[in-house]
Amino acid sequence: MSTCPSLMIAGCGDVGTRLGLRLATAGWTVYGLRRAVEKLPAQILAVAGDLQGDGCPPGWPAGGLDYLVYCAAATERDEAGYRAAYVDGLRRVLGWLAQHGQRPKRLLFVSSSSVYAQQDGEWIDEGSPAEAASFSGRVMREAEQLALASGIAASLVRLTGIYGPGREWLLNQVRQGYRVASEPPLYGNRIHVDDAAGLLASLLQADARGLELADCYIGVDDEPAPLHEVVAWLRGQLGVSHWAEQSTVRRSGSKRCSNARARTLGWAPEYPSYREGYGAILAER
Repeated sequence: MSTCPSLMIAGCGDVGTRLGLRLATAGWTVYGLRRAVEKLPAQILAVAGDLQGDGCPPGWPAGGLDYLVYCAAATERDEAGYRAAYVDGLRRVLGWLAQHGQRPKRLLFVSSSSVYAQQDGEWIDEGSPAEAASFSGRVMREAEQLALASGIAASLVRLTGIYGPGREWLLNQVRQGYRVASEPPLYGNRIHVDDAAGLLASLLQADARGLELADCYIGVDDEPAPLHEVVAWLRGQLGVSHWAEQSTVRRSGSKRCSNARARTLGWAPEYPSYREGYGAILAER
């Protein structure tokens, strides 16, 4: 492998672009596959293509690719949309690699903590059962298995709730007086978008240095927290004193995810909790 590895990011959206910029700055050759390539910065070599299209993108690189990151996002929030984005799209990309005789050293498949069904505040790690009954969890597990059976060394990266600039649903809800149950506490897990990209970069760089990667990592900050606690803190930061008239909103699911395995590689979140992450967003206002 060359001293400056090459990387294809299939589905190069927000997380993928942040990842690509980090590695391009480190000297990597980074290709980004997406439909709207005009949104890609110059440091990422644009490959115009559709993960739901049958033909291999004409701009697909002809040379070897050292790494593949599959980082798609479903545009339709139903089972068919999830299957098209995660299972069918990954199968197409694996076919395009084979078509060009390319066998990357490793595939990172960006998955989700939605594969876990636990909902009683349990601590979750990579060895916990991933048996979600929801269509999103089931389809994601199917895509994970496709990645692991691809014939390429693969690692799953199960990201938790991504937030950051442009991902401000909770902030907007709090401004409107969002109510959330406090008993029993509803634990939520989150990761700042820059930390999600940083984790992916850390995994790729560790592999390039010859470190052995596990087949699964959870991407989460250091402090899973009850949703009512997060809402209370944000209310204080935003100066919100009113409550919405509707009844208390309950969110399904409650678990606490651990980042201990990712930390063994030397990765640590820049935003260790919601306070630092949301604090940075609010400081930009």
